[in-house]
Amino acid sequence: MKLTPAEQTLLAGAEGRAAQKALEILAALGKIYGAERLIPVTSVQVSGVSYANLGEAGLQWLAEMAAGGGKARVLTTLNPAGMDIENWQALGISAEFAANQTRVLEAFARMGVVTTASCTPYLIGNLPHFGEHIAWAESSAVCYANSVLGARSNREGGPSALAAALTGLTPEYGYHLDENRQPSVMVELAGALVENSDFGAFGKALGERLESADLGRVPLILGIDSASVENLKSFCASLATYGGVALFHMEGITPEAGQVSPPRQRIKISVAEIQLARESLSDAPSPEIDFVSLGCPHLSIKEIARIAELLVGKTVTKEFWITTARPTKQIADRMGYTAVIEAAGAKFAADTCCVVAPIQGRFAALATDSAKACYYAYSKNKFKTVLLPFDEVVKVSCE
Repeated sequence: MKLTPAEQTLLAGAEGRAAQKALEILAALGKIYGAERLIPVTSVQVSGVSYANLGEAGLQWLAEMAAGGGKARVLTTLNPAGMDIENWQALGISAEFAANQTRVLEAFARMGVVTTASCTPYLIGNLPHFGEHIAWAESSAVCYANSVLGARSNREGGPSALAAALTGLTPEYGYHLDENRQPSVMVELAGALVENSDFGAFGKALGERLESADLGRVPLILGIDSASVENLKSFCASLATYGGVALFHMEGITPEAGQVSPPRQRIKISVAEIQLARESLSDAPSPEIDFVSLGCPHLSIKEIARIAELLVGKTVTKEFWITTARPTKQIADRMGYTAVIEAAGAKFAADTCCVVAPIQGRFAALATDSAKACYYAYSKNKFKTVLLPFDEVVKVSCE
């Protein structure tokens, strides 16, 4: 990979050890993936934020990058932390974990990273335009940015995303190139999708088909008449989780769908397959459900308004987390939604979610509308799960 004189200067350490290390990471990635050059990016989303995932070794690396003079050169936002930064005690987080999580956030802040602590940066100010090159981690956000927004990002890891932030650069390979954004398989959907949970179950069914049949990772999807922002973020999270997909095209909905060449391979996803996917995520009998969570990915203000509407005059009987970005929570405060929700007994868990918070062993069974949350509830925390429509999840919280 050819480096410009300015990039060679960074690599030589002229602008500090952190920038040098970042360029080393990017140059190594470029060599592995056959990139010819580095290209500028306009924004970054960094993952690997929860202390539960990072541990002391990860925190030490962040501290070293901060001490080495690392500074973000483009808008850089952050994935969810392992706790609500302002209200961690109410969520049962230990003081020791909170102290370590705070150290993580402080290290990022010293590098000029905006500590948004959200998996939906596109809802709170990090919204790239069509065709922009970005370097995002967080699989659901990468899928959303590539597919729904038409921006261009590979599925970065935490270190490579931070390296992009500290240099403003990323290797030009993968989904940054036109030829890799062409669809590999046409997917015909039989049946209508309405709820977020429908889109999540479809994402699981499709993702697993792509994984098992070697059909490539860029589907062109036909048969969906409409999809809201909320539907699409649910679908992106599920498709990325179960199929490793970072880009899809959806006829009539996503911006590049009308510009690509139809692939030769075709498959159909039936209503029965989607129902099987839903059932596979629902092994928790109602009496066992002791944890309810909405907001994977983080809730929009529209979704929070709906929760408030459903909880008026109700009493929550289970641990119920409303997970969202801090700026969205602040709008909910202003609109009075927070007061209604908390009066019913539900808890806001801003800055975090049920996937990255240290909750293993605390609950037996989770009710949610998120197929992604179901995956991690079982694989990481050993919870049973039930996948339900959004309104039904709220109803279960009061039973």
